[in-house]
Amino acid sequence: MNARRLIPTATLAGAVTLGLVALSACSSSDAADKKSGDRLAVTASFYPMQFLAERIGGDHVSVTTLTKPGVEPHDLELAPRQAAQLGEADVILYLKGVQPAVDEAITQSGVKNTVDATSLTTLEKHGTEVGGHSHDSGHEDGHAGEESHEESHPAGEEDALAGKDPHIWLDPVKYAEVAKGVGASLEKADPDNSAAYRKNTDALVKELGGLDTAFKQGLTGTTTKTFITTHAAFGYLAERYGLTQEAIAGIDPESEPSPARVKELRTIAEHDKVSTVFFETLASDKTAKTLAADSGLKTGVLDPLEGITDKSKGDDYIEVMQSNLAALRTALGAK
Repeated sequence: MNARRLIPTATLAGAVTLGLVALSACSSSDAADKKSGDRLAVTASFYPMQFLAERIGGDHVSVTTLTKPGVEPHDLELAPRQAAQLGEADVILYLKGVQPAVDEAITQSGVKNTVDATSLTTLEKHGTEVGGHSHDSGHEDGHAGEESHEESHPAGEEDALAGKDPHIWLDPVKYAEVAKGVGASLEKADPDNSAAYRKNTDALVKELGGLDTAFKQGLTGTTTKTFITTHAAFGYLAERYGLTQEAIAGIDPESEPSPARVKELRTIAEHDKVSTVFFETLASDKTAKTLAADSGLKTGVLDPLEGITDKSKGDDYIEVMQSNLAALRTALGAK
């Protein structure tokens, strides 16, 4: 007998109608679309986890995400009601280190099936630059002077994330590793539908493999390998495809760069023939546009995929990553 808590379709649909279940935003596969049977209640911390839950879970899960579209995940604060309702989830998917408020609430939730994405792959330390020497961005989150290196993240170690870059989902290869772990976790939580989870996982991993191939081929033979972006979200992507990320800020998108860092970026842009300063959809573009204007550069969007909004250049992870590839090809002078 399967001991997991399941949500009857009629009950869930009624609760959603009354506004009693949704924490912040629900997946498109809500209970009203399910004609019969029960589904696993999955809570995702923010969009990259939501995407995995929806694609791998399919019709067998009901997905709720804690982060509303348009909200910068790093800044999320949970209302008491949201924290309390975490305990009603069958499975919680999150990425430790991105949202401290969520990490704390999950610890206190008492939910047995919690899946931390950082335990499903390896994390690395990235400064404001990947591919050469780190540059001091003039703030605490820049991790200046640290060499990029790979290190396993054993689950349960409190200091395992110290100084590590959490943006693993922006590397299709690492994201595929996380997808496999999420699939295995859903199989364990809901063994009756394990075959479906396995099939969906395999399909997604194959699709992410295709995305990886597209990036490898699309970023070969570019005029420059250097790109400037608002914050250091693209360290894994840069390392995977032989690029150099020069971030205005560090891991925190709201950090302000020092005057020395701004001057340094101007020099780098001239030396490395950088054409574009990238900003993102969920954080302020003021610093990026100022730097671009002062340096005679263009601006563009490189989306860290922390959330999907009407400003996103694509409807899901795959489409936005394809848009990111197109933007990088243009900025780097791909042939």
